[in-house]
Amino acid sequence: MDRAALAREYFESGYNCAQSVVLAFSDLIDADRETLVRASIGLGGGVGRLREVCGTVTGAAMCLGLLFPDMSKSEVYALVQEHAKAFSAECGSIVCRELLTGAGVRTDSAPEAEARTAAYYKKRPCAELCALSARLLEEILSRRGIG
Repeated sequence: MDRAALAREYFESGYNCAQSVVLAFSDLIDADRETLVRASIGLGGGVGRLREVCGTVTGAAMCLGLLFPDMSKSEVYALVQEHAKAFSAECGSIVCRELLTGAGVRTDSAPEAEARTAAYYKKRPCAELCALSARLLEEILSRRGIG
C-alpha cells in the first residue's frame, strides 16, 4: 500500500490528521510507534483543534525534522516550506478552518474531538488531505533518495 493510501486509512481508523501522516512514515523514523502517536496528537485539528495550520502539514513537518536529524534548522525549514507550498497550490490554503469552511464543515475550536461517525467522515475532506500531504512528503523524500 502506498503512503498516501496508508495515511488515508489511518485517518479513517480514528487517528487525527497529523498522526495519520506521521504513522504513514513511521517505518522510516527512528522512534517507536506509540511515541510518534503521542507526540503528534496535539497537532490534530489545526493544532489542538484551534483550526490553524492543517494537521497534515504539521505532521509532515514533524516527519521532516525526524527524517533529517543532521540537517540545519534552515534546511529543514526549506523542506517544510516546499511541502506547505505544494499543499497550498493544490488546496488553496494550509489553514484548517479555511480548508474545512471551503468544504462546508463547521469550524468551531472547542477542544472536544468530534465523534467519528459515518457522517463525520462523509462531510469532511480530511482523509483526502492526509493522502495528499503524504503523497507530497513522499515526493520530497524520493527526490532525496529516501523511502
